Amino acid sequence: MSLRFIAKLKPSKHVPQNSRQMTSSRRVGDRSKKKRVHHLEIVTEKWKIFSKIHFLMEVIKSEPEHVIPIRNLDHYRRQINLPKPHKLSDFLKKSPELFDFYKDCKGVLWVGMTQKAEELLDEEERQIESHSDKAAEYVTRCLMMSIDKRLKVNKIAHFRRDFGLPLDFRKDWVHKFPSLFRVVKCEGDDENEYLELVEWKNEWAVTELERSIANLCGEDVHLCSPGMLSLAFPMKFPPKFKDVYKFSGKLEQFQKREYLSPYADARGLVAGSHEFDKRAVAVMHELLSFTLEKRLVTDHLTHFRREMMMPQKLMRLLLKHFGIFYVSERGKRFHVFLNEAYEGSELVEKCPLVLWREKVHGLIGYRGKKKKAATFEELSDVEDKNLWNSESEDEESEIDIQPENRICVLADDLLEDDSEMDVDEVSRAYTDG
Repeated sequence: MSLRFIAKLKPSKHVPQNSRQMTSSRRVGDRSKKKRVHHLEIVTEKWKIFSKIHFLMEVIKSEPEHVIPIRNLDHYRRQINLPKPHKLSDFLKKSPELFDFYKDCKGVLWVGMTQKAEELLDEEERQIESHSDKAAEYVTRCLMMSIDKRLKVNKIAHFRRDFGLPLDFRKDWVHKFPSLFRVVKCEGDDENEYLELVEWKNEWAVTELERSIANLCGEDVHLCSPGMLSLAFPMKFPPKFKDVYKFSGKLEQFQKREYLSPYADARGLVAGSHEFDKRAVAVMHELLSFTLEKRLVTDHLTHFRREMMMPQKLMRLLLKHFGIFYVSERGKRFHVFLNEAYEGSELVEKCPLVLWREKVHGLIGYRGKKKKAATFEELSDVEDKNLWNSESEDEESEIDIQPENRICVLADDLLEDDSEMDVDEVSRAYTDG
């Protein structure tokens, strides 16, 4: 995969010294304007649309009879980032394989899910249940990486979809693994619940990178107390970068530098030191490796800066190590990818939950026939399966399904912006502390 450096790490002369220019959306956008990894930008856009649809499916499923007036869905505009004047009904009508529309006797438009969508959500529940033990392992390992071996439940909840956790994560799931973690209250903080580690497991205090290298070498993972590591991180760069690697030696110095395992006690490290920063890279690498799609919203990473001893200017570190991570700034929230996990726009390894998401995504924006909204007078029982497939002959209630502009169109726009990276910038980036 051809990757391009997404950022100029040299601060602008016009930015005040006390400002956090490295985390401002304007600065990241400026630096990455001509250095995007097109395949990963397409992935970002693809899953942005899926997440909106998936969220609305969950909302509809939470209703007693799995139907809801369209106007009631307006309360969720902020969650799916759908600004006015865009209509939620227009957005949902583009996926007739997933959503059905009905009008009641007062002419109010309601939306429900098709039989296929209902079956897909049932399948997701089964997949999440089968993934539950692995998710519990990842949550436990997050606790093991934290300084105090506890994390706020609300913060872990940000990773719910990324880790494949169920909807009842806060209410029920956190109590299902009492041998691994427990919910506690901390002195001086009565408002928040914390998830606290119950038992340390040496076999889980091994990074995904260590496991991967051991598998490649056909060796067993060595189980011991976590300490110093000297493993090189997999990197992906454009071909032009090879000359920089050959002559500058900066990356080689970084790769050879020893660092403390994310599972070791890091309280003795000095913030800003080479060792501190490289351990932070290892922590971010580990967290991304836990996720289903090997990517996260950058905000979710920053929530754990204090608990996992990562630098305040986390975005700067992500941008500096662009061979390991890629930051996409499409939309209002940035996403960070683990480069090694992708070949082009495809994940190298896909777990069943990712395959399920791809199945749902394939039904979004389906170019179907026009569908008509059924009236409730025609439906004798909302629980009847025919509710999800009924069509009214009333021409006035017809819903016009507009063709969806497919995601692949995005590639044409991105390919217009395909400049080479600045080699000098790369060398300077690894010269900085």
